[in-house]
Amino acid sequence: MSERPGKGLGMGLSALLGEARPSSPGEAAQAAAGVREIEVSRIRPNPNQPRIQFDEAGIEELAQSIAERGVLQPILLRPAGDGFQIIAGERRWRAAQRAQLHTMPAIIREIDEATTAEIALIENIQREDLNAIEEAEAYRQLIQRHGHNQDDVGKLVHKSRSHIANLLRLLDLPAFVKQSLLQGDISMGHARAVAAAPDPEALTKDIVAKGLSVRQAEQRAKRAKLGPKELVLTADRKVDDDLVALERQLSDMLGVKVQVAHKGQGGTVTLAYSSLDQLDMICQRLSGEPI
Repeated sequence: MSERPGKGLGMGLSALLGEARPSSPGEAAQAAAGVREIEVSRIRPNPNQPRIQFDEAGIEELAQSIAERGVLQPILLRPAGDGFQIIAGERRWRAAQRAQLHTMPAIIREIDEATTAEIALIENIQREDLNAIEEAEAYRQLIQRHGHNQDDVGKLVHKSRSHIANLLRLLDLPAFVKQSLLQGDISMGHARAVAAAPDPEALTKDIVAKGLSVRQAEQRAKRAKLGPKELVLTADRKVDDDLVALERQLSDMLGVKVQVAHKGQGGTVTLAYSSLDQLDMICQRLSGEPI
């Protein structure tokens, strides 16, 4: 088993894949030595791949592009038996199969199972390819199987500890609620609201049937906890609660702590980061640049 890297794997993934992106012609020949053409039939998916659902329309579109232009970015593999296991790039491999390619470019690395799981998670998180349940399950695997705590996981993916904790709570929701989240019938904000309700499944059915907003779901959850007592909000209290809900929504989307300070007709939005890598991730998400 190879030695685990000492630095954060967020940067490690860039280093591993960087060989396929030479910045000058002089580097191209050296980089090419690290890239091999591997038979598609000898490649197997990672059984611990964090992403469970694949967008068929997206894979079909990628397959058409590959059929026309080939695979532009090598996938990352590790030896497994008489073949290879995918560390990063399963979507490209699926598309290559659909495009009926016989071989595809790959980088082969001797990487242990724990590091493979971490890289697979980071690749998907950085590309925003996981839904909330898949992301939460991947975090749980890193904690339970590989001995990380929530702080460790947060540093690996450049997200706040509270974001990790909030996602992990989703795994305790009833199966119906989790399935609704997977299908896109409710958002992560809805799921967090129903988690506080006495009957999460009943509230989820109400959200789907009536098209309730996250704010409305939160109000119903609070009302259900209070019982027959009516929940009364002043105008100022309603604004405050709406801002708190907005902070949670932005925090879920960016993976860092967000504070909104509103006064009169304006205010400020503050994003907290704990490292330069996390700041870089925030900037890329806000600018829409590739991660």
